[in-house]
Amino acid sequence: MPGNVRIALDAMGGDHGAAVVVPGAALALARHPDMEFIMCGDEAVIQPLLEREPKLRERTRIVHTTVAIRMDDKPSQALRYGRWKSSMWLAIDAVKKGEADAAISAGNTGALMAMSRFHLKMLEGVERPAIAALWPTIKGESIVLDLGASIGADAVHLCNLAAMGSAMARILFDIERPTVGLLNIGVEEVKGLEEVREAGSMLRDRRSSEFEYIGFVEGDDIGKGTSDVIVTEGFAGNIALKAAEGTARQIAQYLRNAMGRTWQARIGYLLARGAFRAMRDKMDPRKSNGGVFLGLNGVVIKSHGNTDTEGFASAVDMGYDMVRYNLLEKINHSLARDLDAMGKAQAAGAAS
Repeated sequence: MPGNVRIALDAMGGDHGAAVVVPGAALALARHPDMEFIMCGDEAVIQPLLEREPKLRERTRIVHTTVAIRMDDKPSQALRYGRWKSSMWLAIDAVKKGEADAAISAGNTGALMAMSRFHLKMLEGVERPAIAALWPTIKGESIVLDLGASIGADAVHLCNLAAMGSAMARILFDIERPTVGLLNIGVEEVKGLEEVREAGSMLRDRRSSEFEYIGFVEGDDIGKGTSDVIVTEGFAGNIALKAAEGTARQIAQYLRNAMGRTWQARIGYLLARGAFRAMRDKMDPRKSNGGVFLGLNGVVIKSHGNTDTEGFASAVDMGYDMVRYNLLEKINHSLARDLDAMGKAQAAGAAS
């Protein structure tokens, strides 16, 4: 892709707003000097922070608004008072107008989903967007979706998630036919919610040429890397994500406490600090911060609401990669092919 990568930021979104967004963008710019930014939010708040980052200031245009979506707003409320004028809407609008290649927000997930869906529209054949993210595993990385874009899912939507996730895996992992697992409370076909069992039956019967459905997987299979793609509805996916992040922080704190308890432990830490640093980097939730909203006609990245500077920079990194390597177009092309194949299979089954 020629030219600079243009990123629109919701500078007022998240728990910390511009205090994290601006230095996070500066950190990402140091890693990717071919970026430009549009920061949407209160200029009186953003400008002083930009003054501390001269290189970022030179590559940033501020779109002023004092309207910010609150973290506890319902999507309908956010759309009523935030459409056309909130920092979140203006970031999405920059993508809609072609002024930016991607929008990134750490704000209210439900509001971001509703605004993105309303303004950018969905791809043909996709009912609603899903948050997909890379998940570190023992074997490398997997793609997990949905991580909280919407709550609840029928069997058809779960099948759409399988198609979207496998399309992303084919591009990111360079795998011709990724494996897909459906998250459930057990691997037996009689277990789980009716919608999950029905989706499992549909995926098994369709025998997609685009991915290999391996059946139900359980929560511990995510970290094992049992499947290239793990499919779940947003409620369970978001709980799994937050539980994993909390466990990572808990283990890190246990290790810090143990390593400082005795002088022998301190010496042991000094001897093994390289290994501990590698483990810390692998488990650091900030490294995987940022989820892609799949299914939209545009690139939208959701950062965790309570993220720090490094975490927000990671979300910007993800947006950069999506744009620089044209991943959205490739994923959407692969997704369209997969959905078409699944539709034909469903029609053939109905005819028989």
